[in-house]
Amino acid sequence: MSEWPTTQPVPLTRGESGVVRVTGSRVTLDSVVRQFKSGASTEQIQEDFPSLTLGDIYSVIAFYLQHPNAVEEYLLEQARAARDVRQEVERLCEPKDLRERLKQRRARATA
Repeated sequence: MSEWPTTQPVPLTRGESGVVRVTGSRVTLDSVVRQFKSGASTEQIQEDFPSLTLGDIYSVIAFYLQHPNAVEEYLLEQARAARDVRQEVERLCEPKDLRERLKQRRARATA
């Protein structure tokens, strides 16, 4: 009988930007956990992310279930970061002014 593995690594990698992805893919931990929490089966998750193996999906879900507080804290950090980026983009783009400039441009084009 071959040697029995004593541990199994979780297929998650934290990139330079701090985003955690399923190793070897561009799929984020957030994406897998969000689908799992919404009731998706592993097979449904794989349909949405065909680059992931069922084994990887099961491992990521098991990691989430074993470390829910750490993962939820990470998800909150990601949500805050996304909110901050969105606010910065809105501040820089000033959507209200952009809308007005587009209206003026459309009016000039039809005149």
